Amino acid sequence: MEAKELVQRKYIDLFAGCGGLSLGLEKAGFDLALAVEKSDMAAETFFHNFVERISNPEDWKQFSASFTSVHEQAAKKLVVKELAEVLKNRPLLESLRSQDIDLIAGGPPCQGFSLAGRRNPEDIRNQLPWQFLELVESVEPKAVLIENVSGMSQDFRKHGRSSPFNDLRIALTETGPGYIVQPMHLNAMHFGVPQHRPRVFMVGVRADIARRLSLSVSQDTWRSEYDHTPSSRFSHRPSLAPTATHFGDAILTVSTAISDLGRRGYNRKRSVSDFAHEMRSDTRWGVCEYENGSLNRSLENHVLRRHAPHIEARFRVYQFFRDQGVHPRVIAVPKSEELTDDGKRISIMAALEHARFPAKAPDGTEIAQDILELTDLVMGLGTKKHSQRPLKWDAPSPTVVSLPDDYVHPQEPRTLTVRELARFQSFPDAFEFRAKETTGSMRRRFEVPQYTQVGNAVPPKLAEAVGRHIRTILSFA
Repeated sequence: MEAKELVQRKYIDLFAGCGGLSLGLEKAGFDLALAVEKSDMAAETFFHNFVERISNPEDWKQFSASFTSVHEQAAKKLVVKELAEVLKNRPLLESLRSQDIDLIAGGPPCQGFSLAGRRNPEDIRNQLPWQFLELVESVEPKAVLIENVSGMSQDFRKHGRSSPFNDLRIALTETGPGYIVQPMHLNAMHFGVPQHRPRVFMVGVRADIARRLSLSVSQDTWRSEYDHTPSSRFSHRPSLAPTATHFGDAILTVSTAISDLGRRGYNRKRSVSDFAHEMRSDTRWGVCEYENGSLNRSLENHVLRRHAPHIEARFRVYQFFRDQGVHPRVIAVPKSEELTDDGKRISIMAALEHARFPAKAPDGTEIAQDILELTDLVMGLGTKKHSQRPLKWDAPSPTVVSLPDDYVHPQEPRTLTVRELARFQSFPDAFEFRAKETTGSMRRRFEVPQYTQVGNAVPPKLAEAVGRHIRTILSFA
């Protein structure tokens, strides 16, 4: 079977966030037909990178305001409203259907999803996944891509029912003209992303196309590691699964991702990895292609976090613990309510008995001459929050999350910048994050600042790999 001549492939991105999924799809050769994102903060980043550069913030406020109609926003290919507003706009749905959309993609929150939602359409927990499927039913795209956190694939056995993700798979097979669907568990680090980030995906292809191309799927979940270590559950690779490319020594690391970044931007003295060079120079997407193919050499979103002296001291202790093989929970011993002060000191010294002294942090700062001095320091710095951990240069980043305080720089006594975390996600440096950097605990319920935008995003390189595979399949249709 030969692929047909490449044509423009159109996609819709629902729950688009800042645009990680869209960025990957654009680089895979898809063209945006419409994106929907209710957060004006995340949508501002999307608009700035995929629609047009925002030079006047007041213009953005006007465009994203609730009084701006769905029709006006859709004309710019970005609706900054709930998906329900799109579903109520029949002319827009008819327009989308007439465009012969190739792909609808997105990550609808699925925590409360259940097939029972068909019998109880008013159940608010079920609204977003069912709205996603409603748009699929209205538009009948050739393919569907859904992404979610890996926990969505776990069965809720104590409640006597299957996982929300499996329920969504079943519902998609029966939506509109019907789709054949492959569930997958893909780790971003297997696709050239310097981050351990497992996520569940499902790719569906419209049944008429699937029959014509004799595509095969399995109800079992395909895992990206099976491309390295085959599983007896699969006699052959499912047709809809993208091929993983990075295993063993090929997996990219924290050093690969950010060692070329200094405190003030690009570190001219450091060698630049192939990955970092790509992040520095990649402008082959969105509105960047109109900027003469060159990257402004100033580094956006690389604002160092400021920390109090005692916080910096604690970060240096964390780094020393990492290098000496001491468990970070030792920092919580001083807060134990079960031990006396003498008992706490004994416990700390036992944990430090194999450490080398004088104790030095990676930045060269001496933090203690001997075990007694370090024990006193730990007693003074004790905190119940021992989930913070310094990253390792020679390992991939752990899963990037929406809070900036969870990880400590491998060498410097500080947390990571937005740009450094964006590198772990595989966002090019030319991709600029908008709105404020972070927000307070209560406001996290409704605000989506830069750190949250990065943490919530689909890694573009992973999205590109999945998108290229879908595009290849559709080229035969």
